[in-house]
Order: sequence, then structure tokens, then C-alpha cells
Amino acid sequence: MSPAERPLSPHLQVYRWQLTSVMSILHRATGIALSVGTIVLVSWLGAASDGPEPYAAVQHFLGSWIGLLLLFGWSVSLYYHLCNGIRHLVWDTGYALELNRVYTGGWAVLGATAALTVVSWVVGLAHWAH
Repeated sequence: MSPAERPLSPHLQVYRWQLTSVMSILHRATGIALSVGTIVLVSWLGAASDGPEPYAAVQHFLGSWIGLLLLFGWSVSLYYHLCNGIRHLVWDTGYALELNRVYTGGWAVLGATAALTVVSWVVGLAHWAH
């Protein structure tokens, strides 16, 4: 194989995705998503302080399908980052560092994220419907 045909990063071609690496990447991505979501939250609060018309415009956007999708993604990010952060705090104490417990904790984080998101949206939509 000539140098021109040799891949630049062979480790990327043979790398197998693992739960731990995916969760690490997701933790960073959800941190970024939370930052963006906080900007949306601050603009919502700013619109509320500017008066009824700006507030109604932001409420209209957040009530649209894209606004609801953004809010859903923000809530998933919030719960994932929270649960995974707690898992990291447990690790900082020296517990659950064995490989099988790392994977069990990872799946627990994903399950808790899903459960908290679903409960929040069910309760929120039920409250909104009344």
C-alpha cells in the first residue's frame, strides 16, 4: 500500500463505538445544548419583561412544532446532563468504577433520562391542557 492510499487516521476506521465513549460525547453535546437552551430561556424572560406583545410572539414560537421540538430537546439534554453528572459524582467518590458497574450506571442514566423526560412532558402537557 502506497503512502497516498494509506488512511490518515486508521484508528477511526477500526474503532468500535462503546457506551462509555458515546455517553462522554453526549455529555459534552448536552452541555452545549443547555447553553443554547438557556439563551432561549433568557429571551423568553426578556420578552415577558418587555410587555404582552413580545411575550406573545415568543410564546407563539415556543408553541409551534419547532419550538416544542427545541423545548423537548432541551429537556432531554437537561435530564441527561443531570443524571450523567450525578454518575460522575459517584465515580469521584471511588465507587462504581468496575467495568460492569460503569455499563450498568450508563444504562441507568439513559433510563432515568427517558423516564424524567416523559414524566415532565406528560405532567406539563396535562397542566397546559387545563
